[in-house]
Amino acid sequence: MGDDAVLDPQVTIYPRCVIGARTLVHSGAVIGGDGFGLAEEGGRWHKIPQIGRVVVGVDVEIGANTTIDRGAIDDTIIEDDVKLDNQIQIGHNCVIGAHTAIAGCVGIAGSTRIGACCRTGGAAMISGHLEIVAGTRISAATQVDDPIREPGIYTGAFPALPHRQWKQVASHTRRLRELADRVKLLESALADGRSNDDVAKGRR
Repeated sequence: MGDDAVLDPQVTIYPRCVIGARTLVHSGAVIGGDGFGLAEEGGRWHKIPQIGRVVVGVDVEIGANTTIDRGAIDDTIIEDDVKLDNQIQIGHNCVIGAHTAIAGCVGIAGSTRIGACCRTGGAAMISGHLEIVAGTRISAATQVDDPIREPGIYTGAFPALPHRQWKQVASHTRRLRELADRVKLLESALADGRSNDDVAKGRR
């Protein structure tokens, strides 16, 4: 524990973890619990020992009921001046870069590295083993499944609609691949002079 670090009531810090100076950890947070390390063999799950630590830098704030898993082998690292809201889950071996702020209910799967000065909106979900470059902003409720290599604002949430309209939009979305194929056929037809009727009849 660094100088002037504050742990509010009912915070749990597992052995060997490091909490930097002037860090504030709110009630109910759990730092250093086992990560979700399992291997399947013969139809059964076997636990992989989690022997790393959580290392928290200086001037960090960790919200109520946030959980930060210890590393499997290497450490999970929360760098200086990171601000974490309530009920965030950070998986094992993650690295959260300095001056990054993450809003409530965000989930970050294991071994993801988030660069410095990033911002993540509430309820965003970030898959594991990703690299997110410094200066990235992720909108609320966005699902991130691929690395982000250029800084900018990334949004993947679909706005709420009246239910009947949402069903129509979802129906159209399911047919986007078919529509894209039809557009390619029409473009090809225009390029080589075939008629729309030929395209409709499948003449290529």
